[in-house]
Parts: sequence; structure tokens; C-alpha cells
Amino acid sequence: MTAAILAPLGTLPFLATLWLLIVLGAKLLEESGGKIAAALKGMPPKPANDLGVRCRTRTANRAPATIRASVEWRAAA
Repeated sequence: MTAAILAPLGTLPFLATLWLLIVLGAKLLEESGGKIAAALKGMPPKPANDLGVRCRTRTANRAPATIRASVEWRAAA
């Protein structure tokens, strides 16, 4: 008698968990399915929101300060 009452109660969390996993899996495939398909085909992935605008960024490339060896250092080497 107890098993007949507990069986549906145990099945309900199992089905809820299964449904949640399916929903999360579908959302994951919706977001990154294109990337996965491109990777399987060996193609580079397409950017999601490529507007065609390119911009260059500048960085300050400073060369490290050169150390000039003195005459005494050269003689020691």
C-alpha cells in the first residue's frame, strides 16, 4: 500500500528533472548550435552580430630602454 502512494511521488521529481534538463539542453543548442555545427564541419564560426564595421585600436608600443655598456663592462666580458 505504501509503495503505491510513494511511486507517483518519486516519479514526479524525476520527470521534472528530466524536463528541466531537456529545456536547458535546448536553450544551449539554440545559443551555440551554429558554433557546434561549424566546428563539426571544420569551418570557422560566423560572428553572431557582425555589423561589418572594423576599427583599429592603437596601443603604445614602447621599446624597453637599452642598456649601454660602459668600457669597463665591455672589457670584463
